[in-house]
Amino acid sequence: MHFKTPCYVIDEQRLLKNLKKIQWLREHAGIKAVLALKCFSTWSVFDLMQQYMDGTTSSSLYEARLGFEEFGSEGKEVHAYSVAFSKDEIGELKKYANKVIFNSISQLSAYQSELELLDIGLRINPQVSYSDYDLADPARQFSRLGVTDYASVLEVAHLINGAMFHYNCENSDYENFARLLDYISDNYQELLHQLDWVSLGGGIFFTQDGYPLELFAEKLLAFSERFAVQLYLEPGEAAITESASLVTTVLDIVHNEVDIAIIDSSTEAHMLDLLIYQEQAEISGAQKNASTDKHRYMVAGKTCLAGDIFGDYYFDEPLKIGDQVQFNDAAGYTMVKKNWFNGLKMPSIIVKRLNGHYETVKTFSYVDFKYSLG
Repeated sequence: MHFKTPCYVIDEQRLLKNLKKIQWLREHAGIKAVLALKCFSTWSVFDLMQQYMDGTTSSSLYEARLGFEEFGSEGKEVHAYSVAFSKDEIGELKKYANKVIFNSISQLSAYQSELELLDIGLRINPQVSYSDYDLADPARQFSRLGVTDYASVLEVAHLINGAMFHYNCENSDYENFARLLDYISDNYQELLHQLDWVSLGGGIFFTQDGYPLELFAEKLLAFSERFAVQLYLEPGEAAITESASLVTTVLDIVHNEVDIAIIDSSTEAHMLDLLIYQEQAEISGAQKNASTDKHRYMVAGKTCLAGDIFGDYYFDEPLKIGDQVQFNDAAGYTMVKKNWFNGLKMPSIIVKRLNGHYETVKTFSYVDFKYSLG
């Protein structure tokens, strides 16, 4: 299909593949799954997602409100976490959240009494983690994410109902996950036996093809039963991986030692994580490495940033001006991070519904650009 570009295209059939794995895990491990809105907040597909998940978890007041308004049908949960809440935010959170998780003992002590009717949690930093990137490592040196002093946690344990241990980032290694969970089980026993619920956060890539889902379920169930707690997972990428693409159009082809295809999009504006983590996206129908009989192009964005480059790719046929280039796996940390750098046209959002119909759910105009700035 030929799209008016740039646009994000979400495929509900692909999304459903992940959601069914989450549903299986809920049934066989007894866990509850809440969508991490920091990764994916495109609420036009929440009607589908809420059929397979228990609610949402947030990193801000606005995300908590979105979860309440758009994912919050009867029986759905709204978890509110933030590295730091303001007093004004605490007052408004009471309208939306049923669980509030504090990042520090000082915030817990300051605001817990104002939220007596809600479940209260505390984020614990176990000082172990899995992450390929120091930037995203929750247990990096001097991390501000969660409480490290276990003795002080035990002193305030009577003020909380639950705890969050968010220590994974894109962890697809089951054996590593199992070892880290055993570490928490062994080192936080006194606390865990006092809690009603525990969240293991997100960053566990259990929907990846080939992941040992049955072993994962057994491990989670054993933890829940050992400590008599309701266990939560907060899937972000795991819920939406491989479910969307960013479709772009080649505007020009220039040559400077290599052929450079300039498209109507940008890493910094539309796939910011590529720039932050120095990663290269996958392009449908192209390879990152190939023999010399392929056609090599550096694919680059149209902003003034010199390093606005998606990467080097090898195509079966030469690219032409007007060709469409589709970047795969463009759901997580894309639409939530898109921005107006250089005043670039913001990608529209299109959903391919379960019945195969394409629905344009959001478009952006000059008016959106103008009034985002004043």
